[in-house]
Amino acid sequence: MKTLVIVDPQNDFMPGGSLAVPEGDQIVPVINKLQDKFELIVAAQDWHPRTHASFASAHPGKKEFEVIELDGIEQVLWPDHCVQNTSGAAFHKDLETAKIEAIFRKGTDKKIDSYSGFYDNGHKKSTGLTGYLKEKKATHLYFCGLAAEICVYFSAKDALKEGFKVSIIEDATRPLDNEEFNKRKAELKEMGGEVITANAIEN
Repeated sequence: MKTLVIVDPQNDFMPGGSLAVPEGDQIVPVINKLQDKFELIVAAQDWHPRTHASFASAHPGKKEFEVIELDGIEQVLWPDHCVQNTSGAAFHKDLETAKIEAIFRKGTDKKIDSYSGFYDNGHKKSTGLTGYLKEKKATHLYFCGLAAEICVYFSAKDALKEGFKVSIIEDATRPLDNEEFNKRKAELKEMGGEVITANAIEN
């Protein structure tokens, strides 16, 4: 079954948000238009406690976007973003959500970050997304959302490891860093994934 996975289309990642992805809001109409082409639609949502260890504000003397080691894992220190029950954590107001069957929240453990919609960055804890998709007989996952080279990429990478066929819909995502996204796209293709555009998806 063909499944759309919408990753983190949240206010804090949109222009004007605390961790804004350039042109992030431009993907919303594309995602809305795509939804009729899919039998199953799910979403991932960053859902951080206020004192999350990935926030620069949790490390006195450290600056945003510095890289530290956190429990043996390299960690970028982000601006505070997508804090539970704040407007920044909410989905963009124009995103059509009626067809989203389930939302999988990530980054809820304050001690470890979670880019992927499937696992935390240490692969210690599953969100339950794999089991849900397999029970629904999903086979081919199409990824869109924000940010392209971070949460979308790591979700797609984990999906390949879990045995799904994987496509990233390039015009339904935007990166923080274009150069980094180009590298990630090459890596994903080497692993067996594909990068396509929305008009390549058949109804």
